[in-house]
Amino acid sequence: MDAETQDKIAKYLARSRQAVKTAKLVLAHEDFIAAVNRAYYAIFYAANALLATKGLERSKHSGVIAAFRQHFVKTGLIEPEFSRYYGAAMDERHAGDYDLIQLDYESASRHVTNAANFLNQIEKVLQEVGFKNE
Repeated sequence: MDAETQDKIAKYLARSRQAVKTAKLVLAHEDFIAAVNRAYYAIFYAANALLATKGLERSKHSGVIAAFRQHFVKTGLIEPEFSRYYGAAMDERHAGDYDLIQLDYESASRHVTNAANFLNQIEKVLQEVGFKNE
């Protein structure tokens, strides 16, 4: 893996880690919409980090999830449960941000936990494919 790709992956992972950290903080302050939003973006950035290993990162949300599912879930490199985490967080984030629905602690907490687990799984796979986190 070349240095440019390594750098790009590191930047995506840093954003993902920061989003998880922020999600936990706002969850503790009972801002459930912000917690779900940050949990979703943690997943979005982590997925792009993995896509970067193949030069497939995307900017559109629908493109990232589609490429993630096609190149990593369908191929068996990532377990289907992580695809479900991604889809559920995407839907809930959209509903919270645009449909003006109320979110609750249970749902927000689940998404924050799933985002942290998603990030951990992506970091594990990245190490397996040669990413050196420095």
